[in-house]
Amino acid sequence: MSKIVVALGGNALGDTPESQLEHARLAAQSLAPLVIAGHSLVVCHGNGPQVGAIKLAFDTASELGKVPSMPFAECSAMSQGYIGYHLQQAIDEEIEREGGRGIPVITMLTQTIVDENDPAFQNPTKPIGSYYDEETAKRLVAETGHVYKEDAGRGWRRVVASPKPIDIYEKISLRSLFYAREVVIAGGGGGIPIVKRPHGYVGVDAVIDKDFAAAKLAELVEADYFFILTAVEKVAINFNKPDQEDLSLITCAQAREYIEQGQFAPGSMLPKVQAAISFIEATPGGHAVITSLEKATEALEGKTGTQIVI
Repeated sequence: MSKIVVALGGNALGDTPESQLEHARLAAQSLAPLVIAGHSLVVCHGNGPQVGAIKLAFDTASELGKVPSMPFAECSAMSQGYIGYHLQQAIDEEIEREGGRGIPVITMLTQTIVDENDPAFQNPTKPIGSYYDEETAKRLVAETGHVYKEDAGRGWRRVVASPKPIDIYEKISLRSLFYAREVVIAGGGGGIPIVKRPHGYVGVDAVIDKDFAAAKLAELVEADYFFILTAVEKVAINFNKPDQEDLSLITCAQAREYIEQGQFAPGSMLPKVQAAISFIEATPGGHAVITSLEKATEALEGKTGTQIVI
């Protein structure tokens, strides 16, 4: 049986608690068969819409004087908890429904270690929280020292860094649970970003890309398969053009050539391909596959998806 790490997009989980639980149940229908078949599984999910809603709620309530402002790292922790709860409940129910009794499913609050000197901290790009007019944004910059940028004509928003993950704080516990064949939901939203200080670790305002965090998780547990599940069955070049070509198998070198050509959108397929390369180069013998959620089982059997090899 195989050791599998799955990266599941946050946008696939709905934008309300009710729709998220329903989407989690749909995701469980594709993930539970992997567990029933005897594979070990770690699920790493995104949290973009969810953590944004949490941050916005606290910002709005804080402006009204109702509650204190909430740091972004704490908002990330909250999103991990409630998304993990929904996924955990849905996967457990689906495993039970399919007859796989006695397989534990657990959510691990995960802290992802980043380098405080990562160049990303000098060029924050990830928008979070409320929209403001330009005057208010400039006032907030003066008051807080935070960076605000205009966001696609919709207003000004605070932006934070997106550093690369270098380690997972809970990796010993993660390995223990994984090797015991518990289904582990970990690294939600890329994990809570933390940095090492002389007195210990502290949270920082940042957004870690979920696919890179999942690749690091897969590397640390020495996964056989790293699946990045997205909205399309295969990676394509010349996407949405008359000469679109779906890719079934590419090498890391070919993937880098396509990246140089600008074939993959920065906010969409690019980080997925980069994360797959990262895992493959760090894990000899590992398999990295990008496909749709619905095709996960078929991709494991080699019937579909885009596999990236060394």
